[in-house]
Parts: sequence; C-alpha cells; structure tokens
Amino acid sequence: MKTSLWSSLLLGISIICSSSMLIAQKNEKIKLTKSELQDKIKGGWAGQTIGVTFGGPTEFRYRGTFIQDYENISWYDGYIKSTMVHNPHLYDDIYMDLTFVEVYDRVGMHAPVDSFANAFANASYSLWHANQAARYNILTGIKAPESGHWKNNPHADDIDYQIEADFAGLMSPGMPNTASEISDKIGHIMNYGDGWYGGVYIGAMYTLAFVSKDINYIVTEALKTIPAESEFYKCIADVIQWHKEHPDNWKRNWFEIQQKWAEEVGCPEGVHMPYNIDAKVNAAYVVLGLLYGAGDFTKTLEISTRAGQDSDCNPASAAGILGTMYGYSNIPKYWKMGLAEAEDLDFKYTKTSLNRVYAMSFNHAVQMIKLNGGKINKNDVEIKVQQPVAVRYEKAFDGVYPVRKVGLNRQLKGSYEFEIEGTGFVIVGSAKKKEKSMKDFDIPLDIYIDGKKHASFIHPTNYLTRKDEVFWVYDLPKGKHKVRLQQTEEKEGYWVDLNNYIIYSDEPNHGIEQHAH
Repeated sequence: MKTSLWSSLLLGISIICSSSMLIAQKNEKIKLTKSELQDKIKGGWAGQTIGVTFGGPTEFRYRGTFIQDYENISWYDGYIKSTMVHNPHLYDDIYMDLTFVEVYDRVGMHAPVDSFANAFANASYSLWHANQAARYNILTGIKAPESGHWKNNPHADDIDYQIEADFAGLMSPGMPNTASEISDKIGHIMNYGDGWYGGVYIGAMYTLAFVSKDINYIVTEALKTIPAESEFYKCIADVIQWHKEHPDNWKRNWFEIQQKWAEEVGCPEGVHMPYNIDAKVNAAYVVLGLLYGAGDFTKTLEISTRAGQDSDCNPASAAGILGTMYGYSNIPKYWKMGLAEAEDLDFKYTKTSLNRVYAMSFNHAVQMIKLNGGKINKNDVEIKVQQPVAVRYEKAFDGVYPVRKVGLNRQLKGSYEFEIEGTGFVIVGSAKKKEKSMKDFDIPLDIYIDGKKHASFIHPTNYLTRKDEVFWVYDLPKGKHKVRLQQTEEKEGYWVDLNNYIIYSDEPNHGIEQHAH
C-alpha cells in the first residue's frame, strides 16, 4: 500500500475517533450496548489466542535480531486447535491470566492478594523467570508484594506480569485507573518497577481500546498511567517519537530500540547475553506492531512477531488490544480460521475455555462498571470513562550494574568458594537428582559472606517449586568479598549444578578489562 493511502487511512481513523478521544479526556460517560461490550471482550481474548499461536514457533529463536522478511510464519485452518492440543504449554500467558480470572469468579471483586498469589503458586503448571521466583518466595514464606520486589526476585523487571495483565484491562472497559489498581495488587506478586509498569501499560491500552479506534491515541494515552521519570516510560515515548520520525520504516525504529534500550541488567539469563525478556523492550515491540500496523491485523501481527525476543507473547498483547478495539465480529475471517472449533477446549491446567472466559470477563466487566460509577441498564451499559493517572514511581536494580559473568559449569560438592570485587552477585544454578523416578529432595544450603553466615535456604529438585538462582545479593559494601556456598546435608543422587555467577557494582563496566601478563 502506498504511503499516501496509509496517511489517508490514518487521517480517516483519527476523524472518526475524535469524539471518543474527547469523551476520554473529559472523563464523561459513554454508552455501549451489552452486545458491543461482549463483542469487544471476546475480541480481546480471541486476539490474544490468535497472536500467541501465530508467534509460538518463533519464541526466543530470534535474539538481538529481527525475523527477516523471507522467513515464512505459518497460519492455517485448524492451527489453533492443533496447538492447544499438542503444544498446550505455549499458552502460559493465557492460563496465567485465567488463574486470576478464576479467583475473581470464585472469591469476588474484592478478593485479597493472597488468594491470587496462592492460586498461581500452588498451580500444577510450570513457571519461569519472575513468576517462578515469586512462586518459590510465596511457598517459602515471602508473601506479596515482597515476593516480587527486586531484592527478593532477580527477575523483577522481566515480562511476566506484562503478558498476564490482559484480564485487568478486559474487566475495566474505559477505566485505566481501575485496571492500574488491579495491577498494583496482582502485578506486585511477581514484578516490581519496569516489570510492573509493563502490565499497567498493557492493561491501560486494553481499557482504552473499548472507547477509541485510534491506535495512536490508545498507545499514547495509556502511557499516561506510567511515571514519566521511569525508564519504561522513556523507552515507549522514544518508540512513539521514532515512529513520527520514521513512519514507514519499522526496522529503523527497531534498530533505535536495540541501540538505546537493549542492555539487560536484572535477568541473570539475559545479562551479558543477547537474550532479552525485559518488560520495556518487549513492550516496545508490542507498540512497534500497533503503530506500524496502523490498525491492520496482519501487519500488526507480523511486525510484533518479527521484532523477535518474546515473539509469541508480544503479538498476543498487540492482537488482544486490536481485537478489543474492533470487536470479535470484526476480526478478519482469515485470522479466525479454526477458532470456533477451539473455543470449547479448556486451556490446560484450567477449567476454563475461551467460551467460558468470554462470559466470565463480561460478568466481571459489568460488576466493575457498576463499582466505578457506571450504570447497567437492560440493553446497554454506561461507563464512566477515566482519564489516565500515573501510578507511583519505583525502580528495580537502582544503582546496580552487571560488570562480569564467570562460568562455573560444575557440581557443588560440600562447599564452593569464590571472591568478587563489587557490591553484589548472583549465583545461577539448579538442584538435580540422578533419576526422574527418585523422590524429590530440598537440598539445604548456607551462604557465607566474608566469613559470616548470611542466609540459609533450600534448593528443591522438584521442577514446579525449583529455584533457578542459587543466591543473590545486590547491596554489599563496595569492595572485595569472599563467598562460600555450603551444602549442609548431602544425599546420594542429589546435587546442585553451579552454572555461573554474575558480579555487580555501583557503576557500569567501561567494556575493557585489564589482565596482568
């Protein structure tokens, strides 16, 4: 399509949606028929499912690079059902969503944070990154919100809540601040700072997609929920600005994101590696798809997927927002191929199908509208649209910089000692057992720093309750420190693999390390 035609299309959309924009800004009430509300909620869940299915085969296969145009990404009739049946773990972002939806359905709109934390901590599905660290914390007595705090969770800035926040937006139509309140409670179970902001921002975009069909407005207005001093805000604001400067070249924008924002600080798997599961970078790819897709489903899915990294969750977020904006009935038939035959299938680890969550989310949205000053009439709902307000400022890994990664690749036998120079470290490793059939064992460990016992903890061999990092600390006095890891009980056939450790300091590495000859 020629540039002039795209410009005309965007201008038309802007004119059509100007009334919705004014309503949102004036904090007035709007009316949606109940069928319109239901259609938008269905569109959000369907879009998310379509997006994660489409991007699934590319997930983290493209790290620090985008997917070239000549690489075909499949889509065909029956693909969704086949994936749900044969690769159900792909839908972790959805069954995590559904865990929280089911708590609301069971406990009510005022369910306490422990209900949500315990539901996902004790669920039978596997977790990773911030979610898994939070699960371990909760099961060992560190409750929310401390379970997501960066000093207790080295993955605090990761994407986890960002990919799970769809439900908060879908149950808060036109009410971004209500979605933020939900995200404050649930998002801090597993994230903090930019990791939390990712969920706040995605949730806000969903809420605004109920009241506007202007993508630029949705992307920009939702950013008002994020503190301007945060790196998350600055990153997304950059993407919006670069889109204005390079409106026809998403790859140029991608390169700008890579150049300025791609350095990983927290996630031990991504530090000193091209792997990036940071919330703000992947949110940037969601926004990339939305802005350059300009309302077109195919372009939006293609770009948010081809940007790489978490390239199933990013198109899921983008398509979910687009599906909410247009409604289920207006999602192109091509993208709904085979969807109907999958809508009665329960997502693995849940008792909820798409058809069931369509109804549950509608019910929750109706209750939220009423709780927030709206009205429920016989055939329509009146929503008191909220003007977005920034949530509080918080920053993970403040003044903390990774300076060196040291490979170990060894088994812990009794004890292991090493020295660092800096302000902290993370030891990456996992508990193992010789045979899968063996009973699980919680391997007890002590950590000593400068000759004094610093902490005692367990390292489970059970994969569901595992600890992916042996130990971490970020606030030691700057200088040299001796570290000793001590196994306090040994059992034949059980051990801890030590993979590497990362050294942190209070100032960044300048990139050149001097070695004595």
